[in-house]
Order: sequence, then C-alpha cells, then structure tokens
Amino acid sequence: MRNFLADINTDTDESSVDITPMLDVVFIMLIFFIVTATFIKEAGIDVDKPEAATAVVQEKASILVAIDAQDQVWINRRQVDIRSVRSIIERLHAENPKGTVVIQADRESRNDTLVRVMDASRRAGVYDIALAAN
Repeated sequence: MRNFLADINTDTDESSVDITPMLDVVFIMLIFFIVTATFIKEAGIDVDKPEAATAVVQEKASILVAIDAQDQVWINRRQVDIRSVRSIIERLHAENPKGTVVIQADRESRNDTLVRVMDASRRAGVYDIALAAN
C-alpha cells in the first residue's frame, strides 16, 4: 500500500500545464489589435468650431492645424509661430504625401490668421485643404 501512495505523490509533482501555446495566441491577438487599431490625430487644443449644415467628414486628414481664439497656431499639440507653419507642413506632407490639411479655426479667431495658414499650406505644396466645422 505504501508503494501505491508513493507512486501517486510522484505523479502529481511532475504534472504541469504547458502555457506556451496560450502565450502564442495572446501575442498574436495583441499584434492583430495593434495593427488594426485606428489612431485619431488631434491638433492639441479644444477649438470652438463654427456650425455648418453641409459639413462632410474628411477621411484621410493627416495634418491637423488648430487656431485658437487668441490666434495662436497649434500643430501636433505644440504651439508654433505662424512663420514656421509652411516648413512644418512641408515636413509632415513629406511623411504622408496623400494626406490633407484640416484647419480647425475657433469661431473667435481672426480671418487673417486662417488665410495665412491656408497660404502657408499652399506654399508647402498642399492644395487639398479643409476647414473643420461641427
């Protein structure tokens, strides 16, 4: 009887669950979710955009420029000088040539700042420019 109990104890000590296949599946799922995730770009500030009855969703907006109520220009969550907008847009457009420029102008911002940003975009070689609205 002792030999039988001794054999049972050694069998339970050696048994284990191999979790390698489960880890493989988890890593594959993680890679799948990372690859298929949609990343939303934001200009970096909240802008009170004007209302528009005919607003259309822009699908491939890659360069977001925001103009706040104090006429400060923001690109990629950084405040930039209006004179450097052209070079920044040129660099961002070189990274994604098929993208467009979307300008989010606050309703309290001046029209002059908006026109200067649009001119800088066109001088940078981007002619597909959209204005964001609610």
